[in-house]
Amino acid sequence: MVWEPETYYLKRNQHAPNNAFPVLVYRQCLPLPASEEKTTAFLEAHAWERKGTWGHIGVRHFHPNVHECYGVIAGESTMLVGCGSDDADGTGQEIELLVGDVIVLPAGTGHCNLQSTKDYLYVGVYPAGGPMYRAELGKEGADVATLRQEVDNVPLPAEDPVTGKDGALLKLWVRPDSAASM
Repeated sequence: MVWEPETYYLKRNQHAPNNAFPVLVYRQCLPLPASEEKTTAFLEAHAWERKGTWGHIGVRHFHPNVHECYGVIAGESTMLVGCGSDDADGTGQEIELLVGDVIVLPAGTGHCNLQSTKDYLYVGVYPAGGPMYRAELGKEGADVATLRQEVDNVPLPAEDPVTGKDGALLKLWVRPDSAASM
């Protein structure tokens, strides 16, 4: 099966570094009925590692040191991407997530859940061999320039978490300096 993701390009803003790479959303790609075990096996088959299972997280935050991916296994949620804690309301992009969906967030992408069903649950995976995620809130006074540098230096994943070595992520997440060598 070939899945093509929805893409969301976010601008850098005052309190969240975001990333030049797009957020990717794959719809209804997980094996159903969804479970932690099947979703973990599916996403880990493509060089990503499970770090946990979570539900609604309503605090705006981002991870400047690693890319992340969620596989939704229960419920549904409206996720806000592109904002830090001190960015104005009404900025960013709202994305509806349902059971079976996968969202891939490039390092530095501000995100939180705006509203979720009580049963909302997802498996979180990160590129194999990468560091443990570090959460930043995007608050006034943060050294955003240094965070942007860190985001820009996060290594690219070896594979797309949904479609592997030939996946869309590897075609869409290309650094300008590496495009000439392709």
